[in-house]
Amino acid sequence: MSELIKHECGFAFIRLLKPLEYFQSKYGNWMYGINRMYLMMEKQRNRGQDGAGMASVKLDTLPGTRYIDRTRSNSSHPIVDVFDEVRKPINAVRHENPELLKDAQWAKSNMPFAGEIYLGHLRYGTFGKNDIDNVHPVMRENNWKSKNLAVAGNFNLTNVGEMFQSLVDLGQHPKGYSDTVTILEQIGHQLDEENQLLFDTLKKQGLTHKEISAAIARDLDLKKILANASAEWDGGYVISGIIGHGDAFIMRDINGIRPAWYYADDEIVVGASERAVIQTVMKLPEEKIKPVKPGHAVIVKKNGTWSEEMIKEPGAVLSCSFERIYFSRGSDREIYNERKKLGELIVPQIIDAVNGELDHSVFSFIPNTSETAFYGMMKGIETHMLQQKMDELGNEDANHTKAELHKIINARPRVEKIAIKDVKLRTFITGDESRDDLVEHVYDITYGTVEANKDNLVVIDDSIVRGTTLRRSILRILDRLNPKRIVVVSSSPQIRYPDCYGIDMAKLSDFIAFNAAIGLLKDRGQYFIINEVYKKCKEQEHLPKEQVKNHVKEIYAPFKAQEISDKIAELMHGGINAEVKVVYQSIENLHKAIPNDKGDWYFTGNYPTPGGNKVVNQSFINFIEGKNERAY
Repeated sequence: MSELIKHECGFAFIRLLKPLEYFQSKYGNWMYGINRMYLMMEKQRNRGQDGAGMASVKLDTLPGTRYIDRTRSNSSHPIVDVFDEVRKPINAVRHENPELLKDAQWAKSNMPFAGEIYLGHLRYGTFGKNDIDNVHPVMRENNWKSKNLAVAGNFNLTNVGEMFQSLVDLGQHPKGYSDTVTILEQIGHQLDEENQLLFDTLKKQGLTHKEISAAIARDLDLKKILANASAEWDGGYVISGIIGHGDAFIMRDINGIRPAWYYADDEIVVGASERAVIQTVMKLPEEKIKPVKPGHAVIVKKNGTWSEEMIKEPGAVLSCSFERIYFSRGSDREIYNERKKLGELIVPQIIDAVNGELDHSVFSFIPNTSETAFYGMMKGIETHMLQQKMDELGNEDANHTKAELHKIINARPRVEKIAIKDVKLRTFITGDESRDDLVEHVYDITYGTVEANKDNLVVIDDSIVRGTTLRRSILRILDRLNPKRIVVVSSSPQIRYPDCYGIDMAKLSDFIAFNAAIGLLKDRGQYFIINEVYKKCKEQEHLPKEQVKNHVKEIYAPFKAQEISDKIAELMHGGINAEVKVVYQSIENLHKAIPNDKGDWYFTGNYPTPGGNKVVNQSFINFIEGKNERAY
């Protein structure tokens, strides 16, 4: 509860299809593209706070002039830093000669980032150090425009080792071991190959080198390049890139694991990780914004024509449901309604947890991201109480007094703002082991909201992953109100399995649900199951990923979901006076609330790619062998 889960990054893409003079004339500012990029990155800041970057390409520049610009930051305010860098030379000219800034052609020739193509990125580091080299866009530079490549994305590959070795086998010496470097170099290698093929063909036709450069820019087969580069990728990804001469793309994995949306008209092509961002920034109805199809790429050629091309045969659509539950901004209509539905559908379990004592239950939420699910929960509670009123008032045998009627009619859920987060205090607390005393004060508690020793206190969150913050601070804080019972509600199901497609949940030992299952096996004398699973995982350790099965499912198989929830409550309870109950969403209700995004591998262990099974087994091996490291 209230745990920071680092997760998918965010990208933003803009391709202006008209000259800068057009935007100066129509919108009064040639910086139309820069300003839209700033807005799209700010409105996706929830997707990454470890770093930000932006690259820009100018079309048809003269030799000897700069046509690619890039700036990146890994400071505590990376978006501000990036756009301060972009605006610094603009502000200098505005101070000295503001009239020049009304000349779009002059700006393109003299101002950095005065281009037609923009690629922005927000980084949440799930792997590797948070140094500037890991901040996107990453670049591969060359004196040939058509061999320059800038890439940014939201991705994790489960088979980086295989892909890295394929580069080594080509004779390359990659400068780093990560999926970012691997993806950049594999696309870059195929870009080099395509350039060479076209060069050889055109050379035989008698074209000069200058003519060849122009022809390559015209004829470069970006669909082929992307298909060859991604042929063996296993993972979830959205990758956007720009080729130096002006071609650009947005590519999505075959299962649509990671989100990508786009909009195009005769002025502009826009792409982003979230639909609501494009909708807000471009002031569009949602039906105008399309998802990039799984296994496809939106390709924009230098001449401004664009198309959506199939790069790899799409598989089953298994878009990330956690994206809908927690990560994306809730201003998207569908996501907002889905989160409300998650809260509403869990109400029967909540009523059971408080033994039907709704008149002695106080409802709240922690943290603010769970507010939408809270609204849904309260809708469900109100519907239940309304039915109770109708049943009581419709009972012909009852002879209610005026006081009883008044009590029935006025019964309503008790809603309170229980905890208020002290943001400034949070920024002071560091990650050392002695911080528990400070963490207890991150939330201010609202005294007088709960009747001591009589009321149930029900608080809802989006998810309970590790349970660390809940156990160490929040339950202790809530217990100060002296409720009879604390019911902790998760609008998502139990997170049982590691993610390997973009979310920072890579170690089984981090999951409170996994620790609860291990605890139950030990309690019931079934330790042999742990040993058997370890043996099976070790037997598959060196098999190709396509032959590996997820044996970690066997750890959970002996237990019902409620048994694991009860064990989680037991693990949480240390030092708490109130009774503690934990309620999780069911898998069935998850899919009722979110019917179109069926990726649920962190809950069910049903991974969308073969690499997922290999990762979860390796994670279990690491747990047994005491290795505190990632499984991929």
